[in-house]
Amino acid sequence: LFLDEIGELPLTLQVKILRFLQERTVERIGGRTPIAVDVRIIAATNRDLKVHLERGLFREDLYYRLSVLRVEVPPLRERPEDVVILANAFLARAGKEQRRSVRFGPQALQALMAHPWPGNVRELENRVSRAVIMAKARIIEPADLDLASADGVADQSSLRETRQRVERQTLVEVLTRHRGNVSQAARELKISRPTLHGLLDKH
Repeated sequence: LFLDEIGELPLTLQVKILRFLQERTVERIGGRTPIAVDVRIIAATNRDLKVHLERGLFREDLYYRLSVLRVEVPPLRERPEDVVILANAFLARAGKEQRRSVRFGPQALQALMAHPWPGNVRELENRVSRAVIMAKARIIEPADLDLASADGVADQSSLRETRQRVERQTLVEVLTRHRGNVSQAARELKISRPTLHGLLDKH
């Protein structure tokens, strides 16, 4: 059972969750008979529960009951290698919902990699969904994403690293799509075969 945003739970409901964890029983709404359940609990939050404990906003007994095995997922800005993977997953889902076949252009991928993502994964998902709707052609451009970093405000060193990551990711995607056929990949990228071979050697 996945309990999302457990840190937002009011104290009155925290008591009920704690009882459920201890007794492994629930009651239907309006019911009076306890029903035994056999579940594993996964709880998630973006709040600092220790701070909530100090402020009296989260029960200490519930905190330790849930903290059997803790897994900390770093924010998206600390794992840029996941941005393109997640963006493509969100693109596939949004494209299916909107019945549109679009893909990211190289500059859009660069903008995605350069953005700091203060809104984390949810922001990425929303930006991709917006781009699927706003894209005028089959290729998503930076303007479709409406990102501040699309204007290119990164310092030169990080921008260089971002370009290299995006370049490498684009090569992988295009070659995968064409099953390793260099001629077809070069044609899609609108570069010569020697240039593509040079990029492959570089990466």
